[in-house]
Amino acid sequence: MAIDLVLRRDWHARAPHGDYTQLDSTKGVKVHYTGGRVEPGILADHAGCVSLVQSVQGYHMDGNGWIDIGYSFVACPHRKVFEGRGLHHLPAANGAGLNSGHYAVLGLVGNAGLVEPPDGLLNGILDAVEYVRERGKAGKEIKGHRDGYSTDCPGEPLYAWVKRGAPRPGGGGGGPEVPTAPPFPGRLLKYPPVMQGEDVRTWQQQMKVRGWEIEVDGAYGSGSRDVCRRFQRSVSIEDDGIVGPTTWRLSWEAPLP
Repeated sequence: MAIDLVLRRDWHARAPHGDYTQLDSTKGVKVHYTGGRVEPGILADHAGCVSLVQSVQGYHMDGNGWIDIGYSFVACPHRKVFEGRGLHHLPAANGAGLNSGHYAVLGLVGNAGLVEPPDGLLNGILDAVEYVRERGKAGKEIKGHRDGYSTDCPGEPLYAWVKRGAPRPGGGGGGPEVPTAPPFPGRLLKYPPVMQGEDVRTWQQQMKVRGWEIEVDGAYGSGSRDVCRRFQRSVSIEDDGIVGPTTWRLSWEAPLP
């Protein structure tokens, strides 16, 4: 599928307040999230995506004092890619001293509301990546904003996807194919107190398959928690010792060391 590009004039972008700095080539792309609440309603209403991109531009120009929106491109859940600063223009969102190294691509998810990136958004990010590789002299790197800059961006779910190699949903290219995790059981596995069940046993068995020393007894106690924490650190997510949706998924989908 060719990129579904929403040009600046089509999303009624404001004109920049100054001239862009030329960006001849980059090492690749850094992926971002909004850092705030994103209303889940945008999943059913693309007009909400347009309004959100406009508000991001307004915040960057009026709040940050930047000449324009800080991102090169913005991907939304409908697999549309908004033109931000565009090709060969220095972004502002990666951090001081880091903008010349990578294009900046925002995915419209946040730290509340819409947090888990849907397939359409992941495909949109990868469409933008392919576009800047083909036309913007971007290299092969796909990194998170937090790589090299102290920030939570792009959030745990999106960063976990980046750390897995940014696979194309459905195995359609853009990254390596990975095993698919079984559905999340619907409850957080944590200790204390000791939690028991087949969901615990399933997770313990997968950890054993991955090479961790763990007893597969269906009881989530201190030993399971400690393995969980070490695994979380190994895949660069918060090491809280709780098997939630992200940790569960990565237990199957994260590349083996």
